[in-house]
Amino acid sequence: MLKLNVPDMTCGHCVGTVTKAVRSVDSSAAVTVDLPSKIVTIESTADAARISQAVETAGYANKAA
Repeated sequence: MLKLNVPDMTCGHCVGTVTKAVRSVDSSAAVTVDLPSKIVTIESTADAARISQAVETAGYANKAA
């Protein structure tokens, strides 16, 4: 399980963009977003660095939570 802090997520559109970015690396990833805390929890077998990079490429800085 990977948890990312994505401080620039502010709305439902952001959540959708981040989720789409994660699923571009692993289409079967389970993605749960807690918007108030800005924490994204990802259950995936994909490399964490690849997932983090995909979220970054989508325009959202992130770090391990």
